[in-house]
Amino acid sequence: MSTAPWPVEIRLKRAARTLDVSFDDGTSASLPAELLRVESPSAEVRGHGAATKIIVPGKRNVAIHAVEPVGNYAVRLVFDDGHDTGIYSWGLLYNFAREKDALMAAYEKALREKGLSRDAG
Repeated sequence: MSTAPWPVEIRLKRAARTLDVSFDDGTSASLPAELLRVESPSAEVRGHGAATKIIVPGKRNVAIHAVEPVGNYAVRLVFDDGHDTGIYSWGLLYNFAREKDALMAAYEKALREKGLSRDAG
């Protein structure tokens, strides 16, 4: 029986607007706050299924104000735009670490298709 990768370090880098994560299998990444915000696992972003996912524009400069533990399985991220309802499990952060480039490319493509921008306003 294998166990899921476990985080060994989670570090908020405010100036860089990133959340740096490292896992016990050697996987690590510097996750942009923008990506974490637009891929939030909250109902506000996810809707009620894949078909209802909301594309969130204007978050290029969003920052993370706080990282709060949720039990021993996740963190809640508090963003400077007031969003604070997403619970980021270790598995989700691990997937973000492994897929961040593809996720960001898909987000940028979705914005273009809808005529939206990463910039506010």
